Order: sequence, then structure tokens, then C-alpha cells
Amino acid sequence: MKSISNIDNLSTKKSLNIKGNLIDLSKPIIMGILNVTPDSFFDGNLYNNTKKALIRVEEMINEGAEIIDIGGCSTKPGSEIIDLEEEWERIGEITRETRNNFPNIIISIDTFRSEIAKRSSDYGANIINDVSGGEFDSNMFNTISKIDLPYVLMHSRGNSKTMLNLIDYDELLVDIILYFVKKINSLHSLGVKDVIVDPGFGFAKTYEQNIEILYNLDCFSILDLPILVGLSRKSFVQKKFNVSLKDSLKGSIKLNTVAIQKHASILRVHDVKGTKLMMDKIFSN
Repeated sequence: MKSISNIDNLSTKKSLNIKGNLIDLSKPIIMGILNVTPDSFFDGNLYNNTKKALIRVEEMINEGAEIIDIGGCSTKPGSEIIDLEEEWERIGEITRETRNNFPNIIISIDTFRSEIAKRSSDYGANIINDVSGGEFDSNMFNTISKIDLPYVLMHSRGNSKTMLNLIDYDELLVDIILYFVKKINSLHSLGVKDVIVDPGFGFAKTYEQNIEILYNLDCFSILDLPILVGLSRKSFVQKKFNVSLKDSLKGSIKLNTVAIQKHASILRVHDVKGTKLMMDKIFSN
């Protein structure tokens, strides 16, 4: 059995500091997904101009999203990675106008590039959501330290072309926890105060491994950090409930219910309205 004894110096976090405002995470909150890409697996090409994007942002806010996660580069398995300037062209104006039009919403930027993180911070972004855990850009951790934003640290292996072949683990849950411990310690050594962990559903994991992680999600509570869950409409949801992508809303909500029961702090979803109804039902009892 691998040791996780070097976890002792990680600090407890049940809130996020957004530019001096503490966001309470004692109850889960919703992160609404805004993909401004032509090739995202669910909503590609739907919100790829500023007008459409802002309409969707307002809709998600009205439905109950407290965070809007803006992404301009698809990282789904098999996807082609665009260059930096194309990614910025997709999200720059939308990020700026989201901040101008909705000054109180928390804006997260889904990027693995430190330069995009820096530019987004200048445009009013509040969180950086990095699917690579700093693996794709060696400057990411230093940049996060300098711009002083909360950082979503996701677990993955390889890249969009190789991840489906990197699914062998010695001990799945322990391996992921040790991955987090090493990187969290690196972030803390640089002065990064707010870290959110994301086990990376669908990234370098089989169907069975995704299910194992979900039903043991509470084991990540040992890190004493907020847990983000992003399983909305992913292929393992479709497989579990034997439904199409189009019909995967109910399955996504059912599995997000499990995530809440297993101590998830942030639910990253395409379907804000249905998720909020589910959460209201849980917390009204």
C-alpha cells in the first residue's frame, strides 16, 4: 500500500477567496459550462460569438449558476489542440463582456495555458480551471501565484491523443491522491492559497474507474480542499444509463446527486436548471 503520510501539511479549505470575497462552500454550488468552441462534445458551435454567449451566461445565472466556466479549446479525447492566439480570440472578448455585463458573477477560465490565464485575469476572470494540472505549461503554477487566483487542479494523464491509453494504475484512488498531494504542495510552496481538486472524470480513466472514483469521491476529503466534479453528459454517464448524449440529462443529475452525497463542493454542468432543482430538493429536506 502506498503511503499518503505527506498530506499532513495541507490546509483546510471550505471556502474560496475571490478577490477578498469569501465564497461559502459548506453547501455545493453550480459552475455553468460555456463552451465557445466549434468541437465540444455536447454544445460545440452553439455559443461561439459574444451575443450568443452573453445570452447563455444570463440564462445560466438566472437558473442558479454561481460560476461561469468559459472554455475556448476542446480537450476531449481525440481533439486537436488549437494555438494560443486562436484560443484567446475565442474567449477574450467574451470574458471581458461577461465581466462588464455581469459584474458579480464568478468567472472561471478553462485553459491549460499560463498566458491565457494571465490575460483572462486582466479581463476580470476569478478562477483558472486547468485540465492538465500544470503538465502542459511549465509556467502555469508560477503564473497562478502571480495573478493570485483560485486554481482548479485536475487529474489527468497524457494529452487528448494519448489519454485513453494511459489507464493503468497501481491503486487508482491512492495514485490520484498522491498526484494531488505532490502538486498541491508545489502550489502552496509558491504561495497559491486557494486550490480546488477535480478527479478528472473521463480523462485517462475507463468506465469502471470513473464509477469507482464517483462512489468513493469522499476519500478525496482527506485533502481538506474543495472538490469539483465534472461529469455532465460524459460518455460514462451515457454508458451507465444506456442513453444517448441527447438523453443523458437525467443520468447526469442522478450521478451529481451521488457526488453531492460524497462531499462534492462544485458541480460543473451543462444543465444548470435541472441541477439546481435537484440541489434545492436535497437541501430543503
